[in-house]
Amino acid sequence: MCACACKIKEFGSHGEPLRELTLPDDIANPLHVIQTGSGQFIVCHGDHGDQQHRVCMVTADGRHIVHSHGGCWGSDTEQYYVPNHLAVDDNEFVFVADINNRRVTLLSPTLEYVRQLVSPDQLNWMPVRLCLDTERRRLYVAVNKLMLGVWTAGRVVVFNV
Repeated sequence: MCACACKIKEFGSHGEPLRELTLPDDIANPLHVIQTGSGQFIVCHGDHGDQQHRVCMVTADGRHIVHSHGGCWGSDTEQYYVPNHLAVDDNEFVFVADINNRRVTLLSPTLEYVRQLVSPDQLNWMPVRLCLDTERRRLYVAVNKLMLGVWTAGRVVVFNV
């Protein structure tokens, strides 16, 4: 992922470039991307100051948005405030770390809202990374504490899913 250029760059196991895809113009500041089993991409985007904070499913060629969830930033169930990391299970359900709302949201394979999986009370700090262990059915959430613009602490919180 090249966030500044809004491109997905794929490399081989030895670092050789394989392909480069330009994302649609309305995807600003992509923060994380995952390729699904069907070849499509799921991208979360929207940083401080951006109008759109969403999770989008993009065609395999990177040109078109197929589904999306979110819009203007906020804290309602249909909104995000810096969705910054994703995980996808074997059935292509999508887990979204929403850093400033301090929660993890679960979306269907077509990016429809299912439920809030992890609440701010369960995290206390900002979720910055997700790792899903489908075999053990555990979601590992790396959370960091931010004080006065400085990351001061971090830990991993584990949830059964």
